[in-house]
Amino acid sequence: MEKNSIRLQYSGFIIFAARIFGVITGLAFQYMIARNTIPEEYGVLFNVNDVLGYFLILAGIIPFWVMRFVARSEKGSAKTGIVANFVISLAATGVYLTLVPLVVSKMNVQRYVGLYLVAAFQVTEYHVLTAAEACLRAKKPQTLGYGAIIAETTKLLLGYILIMKLGKPLEGAVISLTTCMAAQMIYYLKLLTGDLKQRVEWAYVKEWMKGSIANLYNVLGNQIASFVFILLFTYGGEGARGYYGAAFMISNVITYSTVLAFALYPKLLAEGKIEDATTSLKTVLMFAIPMAAGAIAAPNLYLSILGSKYADAWYVLVVLAMDALVITVSTIFGFILYGFEKIDEEAKIPFKGLLKSRMFLSFSLPYFHSAITIPLTYFALTTCTQNDPIMSAFSVAVINSAARFAMFLVLYAMVRRMVKVVIPWGNIARYVFASAVMGCLLFWLRTNLLPSEVVEVRVRQTIGVTVFCGVFYVVLLAVIDREARMLARSAWLEIRARFRCLLNGCCSTVR
Repeated sequence: MEKNSIRLQYSGFIIFAARIFGVITGLAFQYMIARNTIPEEYGVLFNVNDVLGYFLILAGIIPFWVMRFVARSEKGSAKTGIVANFVISLAATGVYLTLVPLVVSKMNVQRYVGLYLVAAFQVTEYHVLTAAEACLRAKKPQTLGYGAIIAETTKLLLGYILIMKLGKPLEGAVISLTTCMAAQMIYYLKLLTGDLKQRVEWAYVKEWMKGSIANLYNVLGNQIASFVFILLFTYGGEGARGYYGAAFMISNVITYSTVLAFALYPKLLAEGKIEDATTSLKTVLMFAIPMAAGAIAAPNLYLSILGSKYADAWYVLVVLAMDALVITVSTIFGFILYGFEKIDEEAKIPFKGLLKSRMFLSFSLPYFHSAITIPLTYFALTTCTQNDPIMSAFSVAVINSAARFAMFLVLYAMVRRMVKVVIPWGNIARYVFASAVMGCLLFWLRTNLLPSEVVEVRVRQTIGVTVFCGVFYVVLLAVIDREARMLARSAWLEIRARFRCLLNGCCSTVR
């Protein structure tokens, strides 16, 4: 892969545009599923992903180091990472196929075993995708936006045929997701053709395996933390997982704003300019704060997109919207911590040094998270919220969100001791003010202009109100924040220049 400079704002806005496109297609996809299933069936679909997660534990371990090696132009690291992850995927798929019949039997969902078996293809696809994305992110992060558009388009078109036309919502969802991942994988591998012609450097794998002990430690911690969703499905019921999943689908849109800082991590590895972190904070929070405000102001309005039966879980969405904002900020500080970590700077990973690094300490945070959430979740689901699926989902949301905020405070303290990050408090205050005004407007429109019964609210009305409030926020922010105007203008000029260069055929590295 040829070396080229990373453009922070250009890459971020390209991927963010792809994610916004993904919001539209993703909501349309979930709309088709939710409208053709009951909450219990919808919960089973989320549980398929929950179970898959335990067999994807190793998928991101080697790519974590691959991206760092590729960003530092270590020859052969891209092909080595992809080959190594593919080998791991074959073993993971075999274990999955062996154990999944037992797992579904224990959860009393044997009638859906076919869904879980079809999803086995995603294990291999995900491993290869993760490695390929690590390689591309290190040099050409904008291409991940193009890949996301390909995947979302494939998923939506195939989903429409299988779910709406053939009336197979669950089967159609799993097959569509599997196929779209395959299309995305093929596109990424095509972009990496030049790198795949290089030789495999097995010496890298040796170094990665040493460092991967720490990564495995981190991934296991994250997967243990997600066990609360297995508890929710088991003790709260399929419906509780369905309500939580519906609220999560809406709140997760807020975290898409983190892709505006997607190029921050490799750029810090390559250049180490802390000013880029402040710029990323401004850009990301300019979008994340109003999105969170909108979800908090009219949660039942957005849940009604998936069906009126989910609107009663509005308070679950309120909690998850605040949690999504914490996740967004935590992601940026994670980029800063990993970007300034120099433990592997010489293509060597000293194990003892790794154990003493702040990176390893950050890898321990999921275990503290789990120590808080798992016992509290079990107690709440077995004692306080029995036979109430919405309250079960709400309890898990509150417990998980509170623990995540505590872990963010720890992460923030760690980063502040490593490097001085200038927090743009003035900009944040203006974002909060404009978002609060917009939220009040959205609440007023929902209360006074839209039907009082959520069931009567149509999707196009929701989209119309959202677009109107979004434009209102942009205009108000442009009036009160000069830097926002300059940031938007500079980003637009850069994107326009890059696309003009692409159309004229003078930027062969942009695809």
